[in-house]
Amino acid sequence: MSDAHIPDKPALEGLESKWDAAWSAQGTYLFDRAGAAQRGRGGVFSVDTPPPTASGSLHIGHVFSYTHTDLKVRFERMRGKSVFYPMGWDDNGLPTERRVQNYYGVRCDPSLPYDPDFTPPFSGGDNKSSKAADQIPISRRNFIQLCESLTLEDEKQFEALFRQLGLSVDWTQTYRTISDETIRTSQLAFLRNLQRGEAYQALAPTLWDIDFRSAIAQAELEDRDQPAAYHRIAFHQSDGSGDVFIETTRPELLPACVALVAHPDDERYQPLFGSTVRTPLFDVEVPVLAHPLAQKDKGSGIAMICTFGDVTDIVWWRELDLPNRTILGKDGRILAEAPDVIRTPDGKTAYAELAGKTVFSAKKAIVDLLRESGELIGDPKPFTHAVKFFEKGDRPLEIVSTRQWYLRNGARDGELRDTLIALGAGMSWHPDFMRVRYENWTNGLTGDWLVSRQRFFGVPIPVWYGLDENGERDYDRVLTPDLARLPVDPTTDLPEGFTEAQRGVAGGFDAEKDIFDTWATSSLTPQLAGGWERDTELWSLVAPFDLRPQGQDIIRTWLFSTMLRSALEDDRAPWTDAAISGFIVDPDRKKMSKSKGNVVTPADILDQHGTDAVRYWAASSRLGADAAFDPQNPTQVKIGRRLAIKVLNAAKFVLSFPVPEGAEVTHALDASMLTTLDQVVRDATRAYEEYDHARALELTESFFWTFCDDYLELVKERAYDRGDVGQASAALALRTALSTLLRLFAPVLAFAAEESWSWFNEGSVHSATWPEPIGIEGDPAVLGAVSEALTAIRRAKTEAKASQKSAVDHLTIAAPAHVRAAIQLAEGDLKAVGRIGEISYADAETSSVLDIELAAQEA
Repeated sequence: MSDAHIPDKPALEGLESKWDAAWSAQGTYLFDRAGAAQRGRGGVFSVDTPPPTASGSLHIGHVFSYTHTDLKVRFERMRGKSVFYPMGWDDNGLPTERRVQNYYGVRCDPSLPYDPDFTPPFSGGDNKSSKAADQIPISRRNFIQLCESLTLEDEKQFEALFRQLGLSVDWTQTYRTISDETIRTSQLAFLRNLQRGEAYQALAPTLWDIDFRSAIAQAELEDRDQPAAYHRIAFHQSDGSGDVFIETTRPELLPACVALVAHPDDERYQPLFGSTVRTPLFDVEVPVLAHPLAQKDKGSGIAMICTFGDVTDIVWWRELDLPNRTILGKDGRILAEAPDVIRTPDGKTAYAELAGKTVFSAKKAIVDLLRESGELIGDPKPFTHAVKFFEKGDRPLEIVSTRQWYLRNGARDGELRDTLIALGAGMSWHPDFMRVRYENWTNGLTGDWLVSRQRFFGVPIPVWYGLDENGERDYDRVLTPDLARLPVDPTTDLPEGFTEAQRGVAGGFDAEKDIFDTWATSSLTPQLAGGWERDTELWSLVAPFDLRPQGQDIIRTWLFSTMLRSALEDDRAPWTDAAISGFIVDPDRKKMSKSKGNVVTPADILDQHGTDAVRYWAASSRLGADAAFDPQNPTQVKIGRRLAIKVLNAAKFVLSFPVPEGAEVTHALDASMLTTLDQVVRDATRAYEEYDHARALELTESFFWTFCDDYLELVKERAYDRGDVGQASAALALRTALSTLLRLFAPVLAFAAEESWSWFNEGSVHSATWPEPIGIEGDPAVLGAVSEALTAIRRAKTEAKASQKSAVDHLTIAAPAHVRAAIQLAEGDLKAVGRIGEISYADAETSSVLDIELAAQEA
């Protein structure tokens, strides 16, 4: 390329749009399928890219973790691999539905008919409301259409930001988790699970979000500290011999009490085991039982078992074979009809005081009733404790009995659990300690994976149920479609052998209305991206994938569930390596989250500082390590911007020195610099191979500043002087180093490296070959010794209160013999840069300038 391509004042501004357009036009990041097919699986590097949830906006954490993936991808591409780097969009799920409700001011009511002319009341304006009472009810079909419309708009914005970030994604390889092809894949995988006995349905206590009106899986839980109070309540021994006092945080569940329980070794209550007591207010007889989960030092040491107050109640209920007296509805309110064991007039009257109330109001009402009856002892004792929430919910979860679909996950199958542990151990984890988190989660599972959701926007569960002569579902007659018919929607499609007239009538069929949990589809991202059961050749080329990159907080959800599906279907791990990014924390080291209100959106940061600066900040953090980000003072980002600008300017400067035809590296300083750079290449390559991008950047950056501050300054006079016998050596060394450095920087400073590369090369730096050691035999000590001497000379001039451009008649360098010998090999360059007339040397254990004699006109 000619110098005409080099701008007078290189700048970062505008490089993102310029090169994104060029990369798209040139197909720089397209998956070379033909080449991959020719070379086989070993020539491919495939990535199971995280599909971001298309329900709102990306935040700085996305920039952080997706950049980490891109660094490794760009390295592997330059190493000659055919890179399969797709992008998916996670459209369906509860977050999308909530965003649509709030954005448009609507809520779904499946009983309503479809309105083809419906127009939502709002479109994200200030008049929207998150309160259900303020939202307009619309049909399921209308609601789904709004979900699809809004997620498509979100995806366009996400892609634009990812392009600005410079992700080297193949944008022809994308998928949506709500597309027909995705629905087909998800339904096919589930039906295979069902055929093999890995999927089943059961009526059981279920963690329930009363706002989303849906069941919640164990992996989606989080504990939050909440205020509570212990209420000391008197139960009455059935033989009239006295009272038994329990302390509970859930007095409103007294009508659902089925037993009292204490630890079998608790001497205080051993005489009561096998007897019965009567509940306060409701006068229901319940047994006193023993179980090792009861805590002797908690409260009074004896607890009431209700159906259901918490997950321990479920364990007790199941293991002690107790009755189910559900009093809480799916709306979080006390059911209107009292349990049939409440028979006394006073008991029924008390229950009527609770019926229809929320748990909060019911608690207040029952406390008042217990005070009146004298069965509340003392005042409630407030305290704070951890309560289970849906990770995206606003109110504590309740437990209701519902019929749900489950996938076996090893919680009750030791052989499957052992398989999952072994598959995890056979992978490479970056960092390795993240493997322990996976193993702890797998070993700690307490129940199978609940995969059904009582929502609307998602993948339909592809089954119907036969109806008996009374029009009731026969859950033993599950009707499934022929696999060739997929995808299906049971609410509109028909099972084989039935007509529409038989829908919902006795002897006919009923559709499953539930959808899959979003993780049940996201757990199939390798299959969705890689063409499983759709494109056999592609699947054979990319699976198992080389890399699963993701955040540490979803090891228990996304990573585990994907491992499970792969183990069940293919009896193998879905990837060879997992790269786990840390969290982004605010300046107070608190994790950024929407609920805390400390999330930073990346658009302004990218616009203000430039993409390469932000990529540098992300690349500076190792995998698994949390990184602080202060938008008011993003120090690392500013350092990255300075580096990117320096790369452009250094490239322009180096390219100003023409390389004569037939030039060779002959000068000791030039050879020393290139030999030192060879070691940087070796070490940086090894770091990238080991997923240590931060180390690779650190090595490259450190050498680059030595190259600019010392080597460039030392050789520029020689490189300018075409009459100097060493000019060709300097010019060639500079050009060679620039080519190597730009390729080393290319994964991080994607735009500055590409811009600089284009000034003297055809094609993209990102398609260029990753640098290999040049193999020039030089003494690396020369560059180090001369750089140290140059630093000492600069210091001496400063101490003499002279300009760095001041001429020097004479100076003396004190140094060990081997250092003096190294300096003397480049003495000419040192004299030129320091404007030094004569250099003499003295023996010393350390290097320094003993004295400096400025030229007369400079003194």
